[in-house]
This record gives sequence, structure tokens and C-alpha cells, in this order.
Amino acid sequence: REEKQLELTLEALISQVADLKNSLVSFIYKLENEYDRLTWPSVLDSFALLSGQLNTLNKVLKHEKTPLLRNQVIIPLVLSPDRDEEIMRQTEGRVPVFSHEVVPDHLRTKPDPEVEEQEKQLITDAARISPDVAQKQIQSLNKMCSNLLEKISKEERESESGGLRQNKQTFNPADTNALVAAVAFGKGLSNRRPPGSGGSVQSGQPGAGAIIAGASGMQQVPMSGAPAQQQPMLAGVQMAQAGQPGK
Repeated sequence: REEKQLELTLEALISQVADLKNSLVSFIYKLENEYDRLTWPSVLDSFALLSGQLNTLNKVLKHEKTPLLRNQVIIPLVLSPDRDEEIMRQTEGRVPVFSHEVVPDHLRTKPDPEVEEQEKQLITDAARISPDVAQKQIQSLNKMCSNLLEKISKEERESESGGLRQNKQTFNPADTNALVAAVAFGKGLSNRRPPGSGGSVQSGQPGAGAIIAGASGMQQVPMSGAPAQQQPMLAGVQMAQAGQPGK
């Protein structure tokens, strides 16, 4: 009965390990070949699948009907340096020979002493932490992860917006070329001046005599209450003002 139960347990373990191996192979293939279009939700789904399969494997190992595998001793009956096709088939080509070099690694039921000691130390340290302290550490870690994700998202948004600003054209090349041609070569400019754009008022233009007459008339107007010596200076100021263009 124990042998039958052990056989059923091994079959279940082999099935679970095969499913886990296929999931790992699929996930590694995505990382190596589909990394350019791989999304974070897809990675989380792969992790969730692997976590679920590991939990199922642990449940099988911890089941009450599962015999204690640590009490089972595996002894190699035949060791040979020659190539073994049966072992090649069972190990999918990973172990070509079953010799004294590979037996200690493949038939080991316990980790290395150093790894086992580190695992015991971690278990002891974890048992010393109270639930309240553990909850605070979990909250602190979640907060740090949230802040890190927020910073990463902000950097991605800024990089995307910066790329859009750099790619966006902010000028019209045709207008720029037309402006440069007009400034450098006068292309497209008219030779006709608009009315009233002349510099000084010529004597032959209409209205010039009236301006001068008005200016002379202003010279002859005496100012009441002002000294006589100030009148020529005032007349000079009035004359200068009257001689301004367009006045």
C-alpha cells in the first residue's frame, strides 16, 4: 500500500513539475523574443500562473496522504561513463550520462550546508518579528514601491511629451524662405512708397507756404506781460516747432 501511494504521489509531482516547467519555458521565451511588445500586465499574468502552480505543488507535498519523501533514500544501482539513451529521453537531453560526476548533484535531497544554514537563519529572523512590526514593514515597502512606480510613470510621460514637442514642427518652411528672400534680395517687395512717407516737407509741396506763413505770423504776436528779451527766443522755439515735418 505504501509503495502504491508513493507511486501515485510521484506521478502527481511529475505532472505538476512538468506544468511548471512549461510555464517557465513560455515565460523565458517571451522575455527573450517578445520583449519589445511585452506589457506589464502580461508579465504579471505569467507570475500569477507560476505562483499558482508553485502553491499547487506545495499542497501536493503537504497533503496528509503524501508520504514523507525525505525518508526515502535513492541509491544509484549502475554508474557508467557511457552515453545512456534512456536517461537522455527522460531528462530531455539534459543528462547524457549517469556517472559519478553527476550523481551527487542530481540525487541530492538536501541543499548545500551553507544554503541550509542561511535558510535556518532567515526562518529564525522571521519568527522574531511581531505581526505589528511585519505589517508596518509591509506598508512601508508598499509605499516605497508606489512612489517608485509613480516616478517611473512620470518619467515616461515627460519623455513622451518631450518627444512629441521635438517632433512637432513650429514653423512654416515656405514662409521662412519667403522672408529670407525678401530681406536678403528684396524679392516680392514693391517699389511704390505709401503716401505721407516722405522725410522732410519740400518747399514746392502744397501747404509748405501756409506753414511758413503761420510760423512768421506767430513771430509777430507779442506776449503780454513777458519781457522783450524773451520774445526772440520764444519765436525761435515756435519757428523750430513750425518747421517740423507734418506739423
